[in-house]
Amino acid sequence: MSKKRFLFLLGVLLAGIFLARFPARAQEGSVRVLVLTADGPVTPAMVEYLRRGIRTAEQQGYEALIFRLNTPGGSIDLMDNMVQDIRASRVPVIVYVWPRGAIAGSAGTVITMAGHLAAMSPETAIGAASPVGGQGEDLGETLESKVKEALRAQIRSLMEARRSEEAIALAEETIENAKAATVYEAHAVGMIDFVAEDVGDLLRQADGVTVQTAEGERTLNTANAVVVELTPSFIEQLLGILTNPNVVFILLSVGVQAILIELGSPGGWVAGFIGAVSLTLAAFGLGILGVNWVGLIFLVISFVLFILDIKAPTHGALTAAGVGSFIVGALVLFNSPGTPQFQRVSVPLIVTSGLVIGGSFALILMFAMRAQQAPVRVGRRSLIGRVGVARSEIAPEGIVQLAGEQWSAQLAEGSQPIPAGSRVEVVGVHGVRLYVRRAGEDALSSQKT
Repeated sequence: MSKKRFLFLLGVLLAGIFLARFPARAQEGSVRVLVLTADGPVTPAMVEYLRRGIRTAEQQGYEALIFRLNTPGGSIDLMDNMVQDIRASRVPVIVYVWPRGAIAGSAGTVITMAGHLAAMSPETAIGAASPVGGQGEDLGETLESKVKEALRAQIRSLMEARRSEEAIALAEETIENAKAATVYEAHAVGMIDFVAEDVGDLLRQADGVTVQTAEGERTLNTANAVVVELTPSFIEQLLGILTNPNVVFILLSVGVQAILIELGSPGGWVAGFIGAVSLTLAAFGLGILGVNWVGLIFLVISFVLFILDIKAPTHGALTAAGVGSFIVGALVLFNSPGTPQFQRVSVPLIVTSGLVIGGSFALILMFAMRAQQAPVRVGRRSLIGRVGVARSEIAPEGIVQLAGEQWSAQLAEGSQPIPAGSRVEVVGVHGVRLYVRRAGEDALSSQKT
């Protein structure tokens, strides 16, 4: 290769590298907005997701963070954590109730008000934020008064920047009387800042607005911002799955049954390991969800009945009672009156699981009864009916190879002499002597007859 050609190719390569890097630098220097999407009940996974998003936005210099929210609500403690993270953020956080048909219900109302800016899509709603107990039940009068007063004070503090008496009154009404408002009702009184069709529309409306962050006032420059999506991590997705009531119920059912299998046939480790892991994961979910712990009593009773039916000759009656107790226990545990709909377990799933577990124990019961009715065959008596090989002619005595051992053998009464090498069947045992006949002799005799 000539020197000129080499220099030409080198120049082309350097130019390509420069041009390839130029857009990247332009991208890095442009205004960026980080977008998070949270859909479902407020859970520890959602709290961690928002926290990671705020940390990322602060460390990487994002102009703002948009938190797209669609939630029926959740724990007040988790809500408080999210509110504190939003208010402590050095990057402006815009809470955006999205998509169409979404709701910022219960705890979601306070989270929306905690944003430095609040926006909603058309056809969305906000409110119904009256507090309830951990199992969805109404609070006592004194406790309810305390919790409501604390929430009203919190939401008044969050809405001071909006300076709208009507907005504050509507927000307090969502707590005091569980009032819900449409997007246009909330916007008309100033409870939210924008009604936005999509993220692009939201960024155009937010451009030039001044907000108060933890580091002071900041004017947003979002008109031409580049939108960057932050998806939940694997751990956050896993935590979200483990707080799904249907998944928690399945883990609980599998875990208990696996432990019972391990206790019924000790020595293995697979069933015990699966049971321990399933119950540990189920315990995590039960600790997050609002459940009625009385249901666990019925579940324990159901599995006791399953085990007793194996030991007692009730011919499946206890298994049927166990199935009923299992279904009732699951309904009490997860679907007690007052439990929010998003924390309920599918009734068909509960019934199907109960029938499957009951069927598996009925199958175990069938094999157990068959084993009990089978004749006892231990020691030398277990040799009767087995087939061996004659090592010498048996007429009437000889040697037989059976079960890896050689035995003294004698012809059974009425049998013909058996040549060496023939297959023999044991029909009796006396001491260390076997009484044998030629294998298939009865069948041959019947054919001749």
